[in-house]
Amino acid sequence: MKIFNSTAIRQIDAYTIEKNHIKSIELMEVAARSVFEYIIQHYDIEKKIIIFAGQGNNGGDALALARLLHIAGFSIKVITVFLSDNLSDDCETNYKALLNKNIPIYHYSIYLELNIKEDYLIIDGIFGTGLNKPITGKLADMIVYINSRNCEIIAIDIPSGLPSDGVTETNPIAIKATITISFQFPKISFFFAEYESFIGKWILTNIGLDKEYIANKETNFYTITKERIQKILKKRSVFSHKGTFGHCLLMNGSYGKMGAGILSAKACLRSGVGLLTTHIPVCGNTVMQIAVPEAMTYTDMQELTLTSVHDNINDFDAVGCGCGIGTAIHTQKMIHNLLLSTNTPFVLDADALNCIALNNWKHLLPKNTIITPHPKEFDRLVGESKHNGERLQKAILLSKQLTIVIILKGAYTRVVLPNGKVYFNTTGNPGMATAGSGDVLTGIIAGLRAQKYDAIEASLLGVYLHGLAGDYAKEKYSEKSLVATDIIENISEAYKYIL
Repeated sequence: MKIFNSTAIRQIDAYTIEKNHIKSIELMEVAARSVFEYIIQHYDIEKKIIIFAGQGNNGGDALALARLLHIAGFSIKVITVFLSDNLSDDCETNYKALLNKNIPIYHYSIYLELNIKEDYLIIDGIFGTGLNKPITGKLADMIVYINSRNCEIIAIDIPSGLPSDGVTETNPIAIKATITISFQFPKISFFFAEYESFIGKWILTNIGLDKEYIANKETNFYTITKERIQKILKKRSVFSHKGTFGHCLLMNGSYGKMGAGILSAKACLRSGVGLLTTHIPVCGNTVMQIAVPEAMTYTDMQELTLTSVHDNINDFDAVGCGCGIGTAIHTQKMIHNLLLSTNTPFVLDADALNCIALNNWKHLLPKNTIITPHPKEFDRLVGESKHNGERLQKAILLSKQLTIVIILKGAYTRVVLPNGKVYFNTTGNPGMATAGSGDVLTGIIAGLRAQKYDAIEASLLGVYLHGLAGDYAKEKYSEKSLVATDIIENISEAYKYIL
């Protein structure tokens, strides 16, 4: 699914109105009705509702909603947040339609006198995506008051005061919604941790914007969808053999951290790779052969850590490295030698990235390498960021500079491509914030890379599978008790869903 910035959304609105010969007020009615349908499906008619409506089109949506709720029999009050007499045309039309309807309408200046109680439902239609400056003064006081009431709040399209096009400030004065009902597309800001408490749960409603124009409209932001993944997934010939699906080398584990190597190996095999060799220190050989009998082992010359590159590194279809290897000096030298030794596709995670960061070896990363850092690992590579928006911009720049794919792990894991495009993953859940989850992801992506998926395909398919397997594990075990092994055990369920 495409994600557009606020300017592009206004262009799509305008094109839809012009091409389909509809009035903007009619499109506003469709938007208001979509929120109305949600409310009547989720709330009893006895629910008391207070609607805050601004003087722009977001306020027009709210006023149209007020009329629909009043007709349906809900008890409503309308608070107009009009800062001047200069209302948008459609807002003014919907405001006039409420007059003489026996609906209580108040100016926002008396909001403190309304005695808003916890059992009220508040509708936020004060500001939409057009707001381009922080909220201050009396309006800021009002928003702080609204948030303090502990009411359920439904934000129309976006919580008032929240930037729509990404993180620009970490603690804005904005409505803290329970539900955000967004029209047609999610907003870019929905995918950043800094704004979770403002957005609440977000849902999309289709308001009928022009499909052809959307399909042709350029953007750099997307969500990963099942349909996109189905197009990536390769079919298996009945004449396939294990060599058809590639030979992956995983260089993971050290004394005390062989679990990382085992998890990565198991996940790699579940990804569908034909053959797997694990390059491990001597101390891990027995446990690896017992825990992962399907994998072959190649032991390093060192007892406790990795110090060397496989003698036949060029014979492999992909190399995954970094899970639990540590950052000892001889391991750092091994990483340096690895980066210079082969053109075999790399998937690098964790301590491989830490070794690179310690020595500023980013420039040695071969083109089409995939790196899978969590935020702290990425910051070690490029320097600390003030917020996730800045971190994403740094990732976009680094991906372009080095022609690599960067997978920024976390909620809505971001896949950053060298062409500047960013894909947000919508599978996964908080239960996956557990030890070994990243090792599983590395194994999956390395296995896919060995199966001749290119760097972009392996990254998109890998993060989607990983999150989806976590979602199946959540259903079986709950978020609170989920462990990395549960993710591995549900990769097959994720594949079945995609197929």
